[in-house]
Amino acid sequence: MLFDFSGAGVALVTPFNEKGEVDYPALGKIVENQINGGMDYLVMMGTTAETATLNYLEKREIASFVQGITKGRIPLIMGLGGYDTADTVKKLETADLKGISGILAITPYYNRPNQEGLYQHFKAMSAHARVPLILYNVPSRTGVNMEAETTLRLAGECRNIMAIKEASGNITQISRIIKYAPSHFKVISGDDVNALPVISIGGKGVISVIANAYPKKLSDLVHFALEGNMAAAARQHLELTELLKLQFDDGNPAGVKVMLEEMGIIRNVLRLPLVPANAVIAAKIRAEMQNLA
Repeated sequence: MLFDFSGAGVALVTPFNEKGEVDYPALGKIVENQINGGMDYLVMMGTTAETATLNYLEKREIASFVQGITKGRIPLIMGLGGYDTADTVKKLETADLKGISGILAITPYYNRPNQEGLYQHFKAMSAHARVPLILYNVPSRTGVNMEAETTLRLAGECRNIMAIKEASGNITQISRIIKYAPSHFKVISGDDVNALPVISIGGKGVISVIANAYPKKLSDLVHFALEGNMAAAARQHLELTELLKLQFDDGNPAGVKVMLEEMGIIRNVLRLPLVPANAVIAAKIRAEMQNLA
C-alpha cells in the first residue's frame, strides 16, 4: 500500500494481562478503535509499545497479529533501530516487511554518536531498506539530538528517507527542517501537544500516544488542522490539553494505560522497569477524563 506519511498516526501500546503476557484480545480492540476513530496509520513497536521489554518472538507475533486484524485497511509502520549500525542493518535486511508501509528508525541511543555518526548510521539503513524510512529524533530518550542540518542532509541525499518524527520539542529546529526540506520529505510531530503548532507551520501530522484512548478526538484535531480549519483544531487541542500533559507526568505509557484501563479496554500492567502511574497522577487522569466526557 502506497502511503505518503501524512495525517494522524498512533504509537500503539502493548497491553499485558495479569501474568505479564501480551493481551491480544485487548490489542485487537485498540486496533479496531483506531480504524473506527478515523486514524490514518498505525505504528507498531515504537516507544509507547514498551518495545525494549518485548522479545524477538513477541515482536514477530504482534506484527503478525496486527496485520491479521487490519487486513490492509490501514497502513502499518514498524519501529526498528538500535545503537549498533551493523546489527541494525542486519535486522532491517532480514525483517519480514510484507504489508509494512515504512520503518520508524530511531536515532542510536546510549553511545551518543555525533552528527556525522548519525548521518552515516541512517545512510547505511537507507542503502539496505526495502521500504521507506521515517527518522525518529527523540533526544530525551536517546541522549542525542539530530540537528536540522543532519536531517536535511539525509532528506536531500536519500530518497527513501521520506519523513521524520520530530520529538525534540525544539520548534526552531522543527521550523528549519520544514522550511528547507525537499518536497518529498514530511515533518511529523512526535509530541501530541505540539501536533497543532507543527501542522500550523507546515508539518504533516503526528504520531500520537493519546490516540490509543481517544482516536476520534485526535484524528479530528489533525484533520481539521491539515484542512486549514484552525479554529476547530484549536478547540480539539484545548479540550485535550490537560490529558496531553497528564499522560506523561509519570512516564509513558503509564498515563495512557490508566486511560485505557478506565475505559475497560486493558489491564493497567506494564513491564519492569516501568510501573503503573502513581495513585495521585492516576486520580488526576481519571478526573480529567470525567471532565472530557
